[in-house]
Amino acid sequence: MMLKSFTLLFSALTIASVLGAQTLDFSKIKDFEKQLDDVMEMTDTTEIKTKLKDVELKNEHDPSELSKVRLGLIYHEIAWDHSFFAKSPYKGYAKESYGALSELFKSPKTTPELMPFVAAFRASALSLVGAETKKLKIVDQAFTLFDDAVKKYAAVSYLPEYLRGSAAENLPWIFHRKKNLAKNDFQNIIEKQEKQADYANWKIMSFTYWAWAKQHQGKKDREKALAYLDKAIRLDPNYKAGRKKAEALKIKLKK
Repeated sequence: MMLKSFTLLFSALTIASVLGAQTLDFSKIKDFEKQLDDVMEMTDTTEIKTKLKDVELKNEHDPSELSKVRLGLIYHEIAWDHSFFAKSPYKGYAKESYGALSELFKSPKTTPELMPFVAAFRASALSLVGAETKKLKIVDQAFTLFDDAVKKYAAVSYLPEYLRGSAAENLPWIFHRKKNLAKNDFQNIIEKQEKQADYANWKIMSFTYWAWAKQHQGKKDREKALAYLDKAIRLDPNYKAGRKKAEALKIKLKK
């Protein structure tokens, strides 16, 4: 009887989660994505520093909801790329990102269609805090946030799975169970993209195809991995996403 009750409860929670995602306006999410694209997955380390100053200045003059989200995201990007160097002046930016996004996450006034961005990057920022401070408990807490974001928003946004997969594949070996999440996350994004062409943009898919190939380098998956690397390269003619890494991995696999 207890098992049946638990099953019914779990089913209800799952349905509620899916319905919650369905109530979001996908077109509005894509509109926000376009407005936030320049502060997500940035590959030019010099450009990130310039963008940081620009976003901070604009937020000072116009502390709108979107400006605050952009601030949280650029803090995340600067932390991802610069905070792990020994003498980096950007240490602490992961915590700043987590704080800024937590304020939005907890506010009942935050626009619902911004929540996939806020929730996913908030979890990723906390994982960076854990990595920077070398506190494993914080990393575990971050993945709890990731799991919640995936349940709530993965149906309408690639970000929860993409950022969880990106964080998982960079974990040390002691987190092998979490590292396995990366394979599932990137595979799920590819499958959703095949069903809905505008699910993720070209930049994310270029990185995703490369990440999938990186995780499937064995002989069994070699042909598919090479095909995905070719897709990653084609999607990124100007080297703004995963092309450089995809080309390097392609050479390695062919050897």
